[in-house]
Amino acid sequence: MTGKGRELADMMERRKVDILCLQETRWKGSKARSIGSGFKLFYYGVDSKRNGVGVVLKEEFVRNVLEVKRVSDRVMTLKLEIEGVMLNVVSGYAPQVGCELEEKERFWSELDEVMESIPTGERVVIEADFNGHVGEGNTGDEEVMGKFGVKKRNLEGQMVVDFAKRMDMAVVNTYFQKREEHRVTYKSGGRRTQVDYILCRRGNLKEISDCKVVVGESVARQHRMVVCRMTLLVCKMKRSKIGIEKKTKWWKLKKEECCEEFRQKLRQALGGQVVLPDDWETTAEVIRETGRKVLGVSSGRRKEDKETWWWNEEVQDSIQRKRLAKKKWDMDRTEENRQEYKELQRRVKREVSKAKQKAYDELYTRLDTREGEKDLYRLARQRDRDGKDVQQVRVIKDRDGRVLTSEESLQRRWKEYFEELMNEENEREKRVEGVNSVEQKVDEIRKDEVRKALKRMKSGKAVGPDDIPVEVWKCLGEAAVEFLICLFNRVLESERMPEEWRRSVLVPIFKNKGDVQSCSNYRGIKLMSHTMKLWERVVEARLRKVVEICEQQYGFMPRKSKTDV
Repeated sequence: MTGKGRELADMMERRKVDILCLQETRWKGSKARSIGSGFKLFYYGVDSKRNGVGVVLKEEFVRNVLEVKRVSDRVMTLKLEIEGVMLNVVSGYAPQVGCELEEKERFWSELDEVMESIPTGERVVIEADFNGHVGEGNTGDEEVMGKFGVKKRNLEGQMVVDFAKRMDMAVVNTYFQKREEHRVTYKSGGRRTQVDYILCRRGNLKEISDCKVVVGESVARQHRMVVCRMTLLVCKMKRSKIGIEKKTKWWKLKKEECCEEFRQKLRQALGGQVVLPDDWETTAEVIRETGRKVLGVSSGRRKEDKETWWWNEEVQDSIQRKRLAKKKWDMDRTEENRQEYKELQRRVKREVSKAKQKAYDELYTRLDTREGEKDLYRLARQRDRDGKDVQQVRVIKDRDGRVLTSEESLQRRWKEYFEELMNEENEREKRVEGVNSVEQKVDEIRKDEVRKALKRMKSGKAVGPDDIPVEVWKCLGEAAVEFLICLFNRVLESERMPEEWRRSVLVPIFKNKGDVQSCSNYRGIKLMSHTMKLWERVVEARLRKVVEICEQQYGFMPRKSKTDV
C-alpha cells in the first residue's frame, strides 16, 4: 500500500467503486486515514512485512460507519447504516496453501465468530482473498455457488464452500457467466487462477445484479479487482442534514477590511445611525442579516485537507502510462512489454518520492510564516479527525439495548437520557450554620466591566442558537459597549433575560471509549449565546469580589486545576 493510496483512490473514482476491501496491505497499525480525494481507508496490521487487511470507503459512506472491529491482521469488519439497513462489510485474507493447518483453522474460527456476532436480519458482504479454488461446476453445492468458477477445486476451496454452507452464504463470483479473462483473479507467470471471492447471504443474492473481474488496472501486480453491483432494498428514510448546516462566515471579522465593511453596512441598515437599537431582538436580527450579506454564508461542509496534497500532473501522467503498459502486457506477454511495464513501475515510485519531497520542502518553508503555522495545525486536526473510525452518531441503543435508527426515535432517546442525567438528585448534607449572608447595594453595570469581560472572551468559538459571536461586539467597539451596558442593566433591573438566551444546542461528544452506540459514553456540550456568556462574566467578576472561597477549592478557579489536588 505504501505510496499507492492516491493511485488506489483514483482507480475507485474512475471505476465508480464505493466500497473496496484490501488484503496483504503490509501496513502496521490500527488506524483510519484519508488516501485521496473523497476516500478513507480503515486498516489493521501487526507486521509491516506480511498480512494486513483494510476497507476503503467513498466519502459519502464514511458518516454511515457505526462500528469498526479489527479482529486480527487477517480479518476486520465495518458496520454501516444505509437508509435504515445495516450492512456489514468483512475484509479477509486467508493463509496461503503452504501455511500451517493451525493458522488456517484460526482464520476460519475468527470468520465464524464474526458471522455469529452479526444479527440474522443484517446484510453481510465478505470480500476476501481466500487463497483457494472453489472450481468449475456446482454439483452437490448448488445452494451456495454457481457453475462459473475456474479449474478444479482444492482443499482450501472446499473450506470456502463448507463455510458458505455453515453460514448460509453464497459465493457471488460463481453465479455470473463471464469469459475466463473476467473470472481469473490472480495471474503470475503462467498461472491463472481464481482465489478472490465475494460472499453474501443467500437471501440477499437477488440484490446483486453483476459480478466480474476488472482487467487492465496496475495498482496490484498479480491480483485483480473483483467488483459486484449491489442494490440494497431499503425503505427511504427522512433524515435531517446533520453536519451540513450553513453558517455565516463570522471568522472573516478578524480581517480589518471585513470588519470596517461590516460596520459601514450595519450603519446603513440602521439608517445612518451609529447607536444600536435598544431592544435585543431588533439589534440581533439586523446584525445577523448584515453578517450574511457582507461576510457570506458557508456551504456547511467541512473543508478537507487531502492526504495526497503532494499529487501533481507528473505523477498522474506516470501512473496513467504504467496502467496502459500493464494492459498492453496482459494482452501480449512479450519480454519487451514486460520490461516496459517494469520500467514504468520504477518511474512511478521515483515521481511519487520526488513530488512528496517537493511538497514537504514547500511546507517547511511556509512554517516560518504565520500562515504556515496555521496550515500545520489545520493538517494536524485533519489527521486527528481522519484517524477516528466513527465521525457521526448514526444509531443509538435504547435503555433495553435495542438499536434505534429513525430520526424521531434518536431524538427521543437523547432527550430521555439527558433529562435523566441533568435532573438526577444525589444525597448531600445540607449545611446552613455559620453561613454569612452578604447584602449590599447593586450598582449599575459600568463600561469598564463590560470591556474587561469582552477582553476575557476568546474568539473563534462555536456560536449558540442566536448565531451572534463575541467577534461582532469586539468589531463594533464602543458602539457595542454602549448597547451592552443598556442591555445588561435592563436585565439587572427587570430580572428577565431575552428569550433567545434561554435556548442552547446540546451536542453529544463521544469519549473515545466503550460502546459507540451507548448514550452513557458521550459527553454533552452546550452551545450557548455568547452575549449571555458576556453577561455571566460581568456577574461572576462582581461575585468573586464579595465571596470568600477556601484554599481547598480547585475547580473553576484561576491558575488552578483539579489535577493539582
